[in-house]
Amino acid sequence: MASAAASASSMLCLSLQNPTKTLHFSIKTHSFHFLKPQLPAFRRYSTGVTPISPLRGISCNCSSTNTTHYEFSDGSSEVELRLQLGGQDVLSAKDIFVDADGTSLTVKVQQAGSIITLIDTTSLFEKIKPAETIWYIDDDQLVISLKKQDPNLKWPDIMESWESLSAGSMQLLKGTSIYVVGDSTEINQKVARELAVALGYTPLVTKELLETFAKQTVDSWVVAEGSDSVAEAESAILESLSSHVRAVVATLGGSHGAAARTDKWRHLYSGFSIWLSQTEATDEDSAKEEARRHIEDGNVGYTNADVVVKLQGWDADHAKSVAQASLSALKRLILSDKKLPGKKSLYIRLGCRGDWPNIKPPGWDPSNAADAAPPATLPN
Repeated sequence: MASAAASASSMLCLSLQNPTKTLHFSIKTHSFHFLKPQLPAFRRYSTGVTPISPLRGISCNCSSTNTTHYEFSDGSSEVELRLQLGGQDVLSAKDIFVDADGTSLTVKVQQAGSIITLIDTTSLFEKIKPAETIWYIDDDQLVISLKKQDPNLKWPDIMESWESLSAGSMQLLKGTSIYVVGDSTEINQKVARELAVALGYTPLVTKELLETFAKQTVDSWVVAEGSDSVAEAESAILESLSSHVRAVVATLGGSHGAAARTDKWRHLYSGFSIWLSQTEATDEDSAKEEARRHIEDGNVGYTNADVVVKLQGWDADHAKSVAQASLSALKRLILSDKKLPGKKSLYIRLGCRGDWPNIKPPGWDPSNAADAAPPATLPN
């Protein structure tokens, strides 16, 4: 899996702006076309799904010259990017083109009548205020200051990549566990393992726990006692894991597991759930429509999971790509409602009673839901 040259040569450092330099303001707002991703991912709301645009491979969708190097620093309300211009023989500011738009950044220089692209990405780590972009030349460096839309979000790097998502997700998840569910036990396990390594979480596999307990394979268990028995046992394991933090749990796929049954989601709600689903859709729009149909049909995984990631085909070598799409979708979900990790924590503390997402006050009796009081107010 190839990494973009700019991403591969990046480093984190603290660099200070020189206030005596001439400042250039970029207020252009051009639109950019997104390449169709291989892994359409969706974050789910009660009204449907919103497409996320994950990236090909494990790198960002960006291009640059092989000699482009940059330094990156995150202040508070803004991030700064320093691009090396050494050897580019840039004569003046008029030879430089800087265009920022939402989550996009394009930097080009003109040299000897030719246009050289230093950075061209549609995947900045998060949204910026393009009208407040400032840039200037500092000796052999081009310094670009980008104003963040969310000043409280720490950027690990300028672009969204596997590495920056791995580092940046920690501040968002706040220790909340992740449950990987879907149609395939193998896919669940492979992707969960990548997520656990990236986040420094404990990897747990319900299939292994079940087989250790039963001293037989899940397949033989299904033959002997039926899939309902297996789902009941996995549900008991999920109950014991629901109070754990910083864990990535790979669950059983298909019809054998607890996730395939509506009444077994009580403890899955304690963490962020990612539903992995294979699709024959050839583009993001058709994949989005397919997911919407599944939600309307009441498919358990689509209606209950926090995030849905649809993938075209499967190759174990691409598990990291699926994991990256999952982290990208989770990031956007949490940024849309930063109280979600705290709400998950409250749900656990109240006993995972099955009242997600409308958490009821302490003392609520799940067996008498019709008489339940209004949802509890979450602390600010």
